[in-house]
Amino acid sequence: MTSSFTTMLLTALALLDKSTPDCNILSNEADRLLPELHHWASQQPIAERIVFVGSGALTHIARESALKIMELTGGKTPVLWDSALGFRHGPKSFVTPQTHVISLISSDPYTACYDNDLANELCSQFPTITQTTIGPGPGADIRIKTDLPDHWNAVLYVLAAQVLSVHWSAALGLNVDDPFAGQGTLTRVVSGVKLYPPEDA
Repeated sequence: MTSSFTTMLLTALALLDKSTPDCNILSNEADRLLPELHHWASQQPIAERIVFVGSGALTHIARESALKIMELTGGKTPVLWDSALGFRHGPKSFVTPQTHVISLISSDPYTACYDNDLANELCSQFPTITQTTIGPGPGADIRIKTDLPDHWNAVLYVLAAQVLSVHWSAALGLNVDDPFAGQGTLTRVVSGVKLYPPEDA
């Protein structure tokens, strides 16, 4: 499931974005990040709740990140995702004192102003939460060191959730490759979907 997301995203970008960069930039940065991410994940206790927030393309990475935590913890960890601006309203009521908030900070300086404001606001309003910031800025807890735009860096941002979900899944005693083993409710390959010809609609 994890490799499928990364492969499909990179394939779509390579087909549709004429400014395709040297993908060695991404693979080299992933190689640099992975040891740091495993160390970071090993220090994170399973949260009461977890939230992922991001702007623009990173809103959708927040969604994929939330999905990864839900899947690999077998639905045992309540998860929410939202845009940085959208989260300021009703969704913020999801936060409890033991919530872990992961803020995906944009590489766009203007957008990052709003992302950082939200991160600072949450720390002020909820002083007991755990917050992790991911982004290119020197103040980020997990720093992404490329000059690429967010839609290309997306595969690097999502690594944090992919690694964290594996650690939490193992800590819960689940089968990391099949957290829903024996339940028959969720599988790696979607089945049972009936396709209807458009003319029959």
